[in-house]
Amino acid sequence: MLHRRDAMMRLGQFGLGSLSLPGLLRAEQTRGKSTPSRTGSAKSCILIYLWGGPPQQDMWDMKPLAAEGIRSQFQPIPTVVPGIDVCEHMPLFARHTDKTAIIRSLTHDSNNHEPSVYRTLTGRINNTLVVPRNQRNRNDFPNLGSVISYFTPLGAMPAAATIPRPIGHDGSTYSGTYAGFLGGRYDPMEVAAAEETKEKPTHSIVLPPEISETRLLARRGMLNVIEEMDQRYQSEKGARGLDSYREQAFGMLSSPVAKRAFNLDLEDPRTRDRYGRNEYGESILLARRLVESGVRLVTISWMYIQKGGNVANVWDNHGPFEGLTGTNMLKAHYCLPSLDQGFSALMDDLKSRGLLDETLVAMWGEFGRTPKLNASQGRDHWGACQSAVLAGGGIRGGQVYGSSDKDAAYPATNPVSPEDMLATVYHALGIPEDAELRDPLNRPHRLVDGRPLTELFG
Repeated sequence: MLHRRDAMMRLGQFGLGSLSLPGLLRAEQTRGKSTPSRTGSAKSCILIYLWGGPPQQDMWDMKPLAAEGIRSQFQPIPTVVPGIDVCEHMPLFARHTDKTAIIRSLTHDSNNHEPSVYRTLTGRINNTLVVPRNQRNRNDFPNLGSVISYFTPLGAMPAAATIPRPIGHDGSTYSGTYAGFLGGRYDPMEVAAAEETKEKPTHSIVLPPEISETRLLARRGMLNVIEEMDQRYQSEKGARGLDSYREQAFGMLSSPVAKRAFNLDLEDPRTRDRYGRNEYGESILLARRLVESGVRLVTISWMYIQKGGNVANVWDNHGPFEGLTGTNMLKAHYCLPSLDQGFSALMDDLKSRGLLDETLVAMWGEFGRTPKLNASQGRDHWGACQSAVLAGGGIRGGQVYGSSDKDAAYPATNPVSPEDMLATVYHALGIPEDAELRDPLNRPHRLVDGRPLTELFG
């Protein structure tokens, strides 16, 4: 049972509280035979999850010849790859299309946030997921981060992390964002650390019984946790006689690798400026630092904390929102400008550091947006067609895969399912899509019923 349910900061990958890291360490000794060999070219993946549903017509699949009321109110601009245009508010992204594959035919049949998040992160369909949104339970199918944790030997850092907070509204967290039936030891580490939350109440965590509960400022996030845990461990280890597994667990939390990875102050100020001194830029920068330290999957859940403390999924651009139309929401700092800046800085850094070939960068949301603009000059939910972006990790850049019809309403060629996207990520990371997971009753479950888009690689 989680303290304050999903309003707390969860550290399941490390097994704090009821989620036992020592249990993970013991299990790790007996699990190696089930771990498939890694054959993919990518060592890690950064998933920029645009929660709310990014509009394909206003970003990567513009239809300037569509009718008034359907075509974007933005203009297309050329990119470094002839024939590929993107939105005028993504000029930095346009510099990197030689490194990207834009998928314009991602499709599924749900127009609701809850089942769409679940499907795009787990590859499973559950149309019973509706408001109220706090529906995570241990019968859920595990999400991709948990799957990657399951097939990754324990190292100095967790295999999967979610930043700057889990996907969900105002203290509730969606199904499809954690390990489900695999159990707590495979939950992605969830870190609350964001500029916008610095004035909000601190988040709570549940510590092992040997250590009293602590609190930390969300602004400092995991770095504070590590420092606090290290101090407490140093004072407690002699008196408590902790077993070797517990000692190993605390050693992981207090390792120099973890401390350095979470400390953005170690970055050159000019680098932080390039990414953007805001929640979004710092999350993308932290994601780069985490994969450099050994984390295999970092999910960036893109959301916005309003002044009153409510969480808004701002890619859900129905409009009106804080006095803005749906179209103007996209031009606000929490959407296109920050995405454009952060993604470009990430591409530059991965390329210059020699990390692009071994780091898959992915961008998608739970669905696309309606072809027709609504009365608030925004677009509504639309599962039938969406765009996604892949870069690095063996992906051949400079290509567009699939196409939509004249209104970006339905796929015209090469339809791609959420299951295919997940299979493609697993393929890049060397996890066979036909691998099996075992639930607590030892029943086998195929990893994903999708086809990896192998034609995107090479």
